[in-house]
Amino acid sequence: MAEPWSADHLRLHRRLRQRPELLPPGATLLLAISGGQDSMALLALLRDLSRLYHWSLQLWHGDHGWRAESAAQAAALAAWAQAQGLPLWLERWPEPQAGEAAARQWRYGRLGEQARILGASRVVTGHTSSDRAETLLLQLARGSHRRGSGPRALRPLAAGVELARPLLVFSRADTGRLCRELNQPVWQDSSNADPHFSRNRIRAEVLPVLEALHPGASARLSALGERWEQEEPAEAELEQLALGGLLISRGTVSRQAEQRTQGLDRPGLMALEAANRRRLLQRWLRLQSQEPLPARQLEALLQRLEPARGPGRHGLAGGCTLHWDRCSLWLAVAEERA
Repeated sequence: MAEPWSADHLRLHRRLRQRPELLPPGATLLLAISGGQDSMALLALLRDLSRLYHWSLQLWHGDHGWRAESAAQAAALAAWAQAQGLPLWLERWPEPQAGEAAARQWRYGRLGEQARILGASRVVTGHTSSDRAETLLLQLARGSHRRGSGPRALRPLAAGVELARPLLVFSRADTGRLCRELNQPVWQDSSNADPHFSRNRIRAEVLPVLEALHPGASARLSALGERWEQEEPAEAELEQLALGGLLISRGTVSRQAEQRTQGLDRPGLMALEAANRRRLLQRWLRLQSQEPLPARQLEALLQRLEPARGPGRHGLAGGCTLHWDRCSLWLAVAEERA
């Protein structure tokens, strides 16, 4: 009997041909399966395409323990996977905490660990273009830099493991239709309707208004996130070239030895256009292993770096401090201040 092949299979196949690094042929893939329509559509498509790509599919389900029915749904999913001959790893959060961030941290932490155990080079999730549109709106509302404006198709997750999102070319409507056409079972998550979660409010209250005003808004928002992701490598090259003219060498003394570090030319930085100041300062901080600053904090810092202002300092994550005099900026770690 021939394996199913549809326009949706072809769409994903073309995506993987365009970006072969997403799901390398022959790789062991650990699929994050919630039981919802997105992850079940992901499973159906990858299972059908495995005859071409020769993947080894492993499944993982995390029970957050937030809902009374979650344990029963997890058991039903496990029974279905066993009947299908699919290996499923089931975990329950031992100490559930409130909040999407805490749940995401536990989930990805466990996925990364399970991937290492299984020798899987990719953890694969069913995020869609609808998820990317929602995340972009949330991040823009929070004032995040555009590099954090949506789920990336591929990003590092743990040592030797990358997180892949091959369904970003599909919408939530697509995955619902796919599950119906491919007869995939779906376990509904009642927390998806809980207005306490910010994403649910974006989905239920904000995007419908945007779609009514401008039909196709979700797809265009997702496409914008895709373009931004594609532009990042080229922009990074230009930023690195521009930053090279601003780097200066500074001598510092630690408790172990004197060493040379790279500082930044303060007058040169502040002579640039405001947008370029922001981009190059963020770039330099990333090269110093610092997280990008939130937009408001970055603007406040740049105001303090205006030529008319004197020396100063600004605390950063990880116990580091940004120092500056009239000529340069440099980073001091906690050890240097001891």
